[in-house]
Amino acid sequence: MQLPENLLQKLENRKQNNSLRQLPSFNNLIDFSSNDYIGFSKSETIFKQAHHYLIENEMIQNGATGSRLISGNHYLYQITENFITEFHEAESALIFNSGYDANLGFFSALPQRNDVILYDELSHASIRDGITMSNAKSYKFNHNDFEDLERLIQKFQETTIYIVTETVFSMDGDSPNLEELIILSEKYNCYLIVDEAHTLGVFGEKGEGLTQFLNLHNRIFARIMTFGKGLGCHGAVILGTTELKEYLVNFARSFIYTTGLSPHSVATILTAYQQLETDSEPIEKLRQNIVHFNQQKNLLGLKPLFVRSKSAIQSAIIPGNENVKRIAQQLQDKGFDVKPILSPTVPEGQERLRFCIHSYNSEEEINKVLELLRDFIC
Repeated sequence: MQLPENLLQKLENRKQNNSLRQLPSFNNLIDFSSNDYIGFSKSETIFKQAHHYLIENEMIQNGATGSRLISGNHYLYQITENFITEFHEAESALIFNSGYDANLGFFSALPQRNDVILYDELSHASIRDGITMSNAKSYKFNHNDFEDLERLIQKFQETTIYIVTETVFSMDGDSPNLEELIILSEKYNCYLIVDEAHTLGVFGEKGEGLTQFLNLHNRIFARIMTFGKGLGCHGAVILGTTELKEYLVNFARSFIYTTGLSPHSVATILTAYQQLETDSEPIEKLRQNIVHFNQQKNLLGLKPLFVRSKSAIQSAIIPGNENVKRIAQQLQDKGFDVKPILSPTVPEGQERLRFCIHSYNSEEEINKVLELLRDFIC
């Protein structure tokens, strides 16, 4: 049976706008597109240690077969959440199946009907979807603009206010002034939530994330850490008070009504965190590569093209879906996996090439891909 006509028309519109999304095929290109910032998804050490941990503790036969509230709460969860709590210097930690599930669960459960959510206009789709499921009213503020945020706060001082931002934004790679934002939230007794999906494994001596690196983590109501980027595995965790964890266990539907992660998945999370604790070499190499990338783009005269970023995400603005797809294809033809980000994922006119830097990229690879970019845009 064919799709309804109105849905077929939506697909046709995407094709006409040159913005149709398609699943990429596997390739052997040099990786400048994945979020595997420190190479943990490729780590044989983590894979073997996770498997060994399961065998040693006789967990192979005891899989998760339901919600954690029924039969899926195997004891590895407690071990892993305790480890994560200590690693992040938090009071409690609650693992979710993905960053999307964590954001949906948090924002649909916490803010109530008479509350207000104020979120950065460039917040991730998972945050926005969670907000949509909430009964609270929500308003966006201009990107990293705290004057605009304070104007909104002052309109709703008589109610409970939740402020939402990210420590590194996934499309621009930039960061808010977190200390200024915390001071503002404390001034008006707001609840501040930060999504640290793109800072885990990237910032801090042990890759603990940006808020902890800046020693601001104890002044934030909730931190959301996603494992599918820097840790190279599946899942996410919400860090906060013991009462917050208890509330989420009781009211976060994306936690309650889903099968828990398998023991192997949880063992992989634990092993990845243990690797962060003991091996800082890939984190340091990533930092060096980010510095080198920024230096090279300046030397080649490409700085005006890029959004200012000190993170592993570097975005070169190349307006027009057709134009940015053409240059991405040219880079791919030369052996470099650089993806175009098209509208409507980003606003029209803000289409871009997004370069993701990794610990395993060589300086020669960085030099070459930027030289090719310079040549292709001339």
